[in-house]
Amino acid sequence: MPIRTTRNDAVEIAYETFGPPGGEPLLLIMGTAMQMVMWPDDLCAMLADRGFAVARFDNRDAGLSTHFSEAGRPGLAKDWFRAGRVAAYRLEDMSDDALAVMDALGWSSAHLFGASLGGVIAQLTAIRRPERVRTLTVSSSYAGWRRGRVNMWTVLRLMLSQSLRRYPAGREGAVRRVVDAMRILGSPGYPLDEAWWRHAAGVSYDRDSSPAGGEMRQSAAAGATGDLLPRLAAVNLPTLVIHGEDDPMIRPRAAREIAAAVPGARLVLYPGMGHNLPRELWAGIADELCALAGRTQPGREDAMG
Repeated sequence: MPIRTTRNDAVEIAYETFGPPGGEPLLLIMGTAMQMVMWPDDLCAMLADRGFAVARFDNRDAGLSTHFSEAGRPGLAKDWFRAGRVAAYRLEDMSDDALAVMDALGWSSAHLFGASLGGVIAQLTAIRRPERVRTLTVSSSYAGWRRGRVNMWTVLRLMLSQSLRRYPAGREGAVRRVVDAMRILGSPGYPLDEAWWRHAAGVSYDRDSSPAGGEMRQSAAAGATGDLLPRLAAVNLPTLVIHGEDDPMIRPRAAREIAAAVPGARLVLYPGMGHNLPRELWAGIADELCALAGRTQPGREDAMG
């Protein structure tokens, strides 16, 4: 699919679409440091076949969207999570980026599906601009930063694993880093699709081989935004919360908190699923999204631009 761009003030956002223009608008929002290509093409095509007009995009500081390299790389400082002193931007800004993509497509509203940090951005969008959201789906996510939601032992293990290994420079080293990370973060109940991850990591490197830093700046933005849980009770939208019972990064309690906070939310916990979406679960997840879309209020039609 051809890559297009739109702007949120000075920030350029790259995006692409799948499916029929007249389908139900579905915006996919990816997580920390991940590019839009980490939403698998086959999954996007499956959702398009189910009647969705699918759009995915690169968050700021990732892929072909604007990077904030001049802001430097925040360290693991305590003030990450205090008033955003080191944050180059906030999650509110990343939420506005998502809305800018919807504006470019002519969507007055859309179904939102966010993974990991993308799920936090989707929740924040539903809180801030509920009239722009038809349904809310979050996967492998949490309601903003609070102690106990993120498994910091996994974060430490991942950091140590990546720092102690000697990776070759360039594309092959970048690919190996991603595959090794997914050996830690992936789903223990399902085989790791190493060939796909190697492919996706290679495509990501070819699209954007800029120095690391975006991951830390996006994480700082998440820390600066704080806890969304008290605000979720005001979300009056059909909501689906998907999570892996064996997610090593985000504890399942985080999903239960979201589902308990949003009135009428449906919680689906998958045994054996980790911090990814195994191919074997795609059809069931697509069924859940279709069922959720069927609960949306009538009379909210959009034309895709």
